[in-house]
Amino acid sequence: MREENRRFALAERPQGLIDDNTYDLETDPVPEIGEGEALVRVRWISVDPTNRTWIGEEPTYLPPVQIGETMRALGLGEVVASNHERYPVGALVNGLTGWQDYTVASDSNPLMVVPDSAKAAPPASLLGILGMTGCTAYFGMLEIGEPKEGDTVVVSAAAGAVGSVAGQLAKLKGARVVGIAGGPEKCAWVIDELGFDAAVDYKADDWRQQLKDATPDGIDVDFENVGGEIMDAVFARLNIGARVALCGLISGYNAEDGRPAGPASFGNLLIKRVKLQGFIILDYYDRFGEAIRQLSEWMGEGKIKSEQTVVEGFENLPHALNMLFKGENKGKLVVKLD
Repeated sequence: MREENRRFALAERPQGLIDDNTYDLETDPVPEIGEGEALVRVRWISVDPTNRTWIGEEPTYLPPVQIGETMRALGLGEVVASNHERYPVGALVNGLTGWQDYTVASDSNPLMVVPDSAKAAPPASLLGILGMTGCTAYFGMLEIGEPKEGDTVVVSAAAGAVGSVAGQLAKLKGARVVGIAGGPEKCAWVIDELGFDAAVDYKADDWRQQLKDATPDGIDVDFENVGGEIMDAVFARLNIGARVALCGLISGYNAEDGRPAGPASFGNLLIKRVKLQGFIILDYYDRFGEAIRQLSEWMGEGKIKSEQTVVEGFENLPHALNMLFKGENKGKLVVKLD
């Protein structure tokens, strides 16, 4: 057990990508627990686009991280001391742990105990396809996107943690799935490994033409992770009665000149009678068990696959966050603490 608690505290709000001035690496004593508390040694930390939105000035679905506060993040850890019957020593727990070595679980700071049936899964999967990432793809695609046999489904950020799962779920429902990803390698991966029907390389000069060629009959479902000009091009090709699951707008999270302009093709939503619904996965928290059981079953049957990009070392957390916005990961991005 480490004798100190390293943590990254927010030092200033960044403009664009984070840099060496964004966080201070601080060292504190390991927290002491009281009645009704448990000490958790954080082992893995999830790196997600929402981490970047949490350090902006504007509130999102959670208040901004304040200057001096520990960076907010999801993590997976082990209970190493406990005065709470819900958290026995040795239990695996996940939830909002922050960028630190230790956190304290309690009734006021609850963490979810990993069920015995899931303990055999790779730790990164418990933060990915069998965690909040998988639940995001599950509810966003199946309950908002509602793909059905014969539909054309487009998934942006298709090689990312959520998009890679969402596209596979649409395939399970019999849809034709087109992924938008960055670079020939990722495009080949979503087709050859994940079973997508086509891929659009948004880094290519002709990506707009690629999108038209890949969706000759228009688009019935858009699982939107990116926003910006990619979303605008997809909106222009939506069919009558299309559904848009608005999961994220990652292209604008590092914008230095304010929020990006709205889509020029917005009027097509009216003309084509499109249903667009934004969603926050915490709205489905009470149903996580349902999603994880179903995703576990499909994984066991080989119907869906999971991919992780693992970065090792606590000190690499800031670098890992920038990796998301540079397209340097495939599947779920996690940091394994030393």
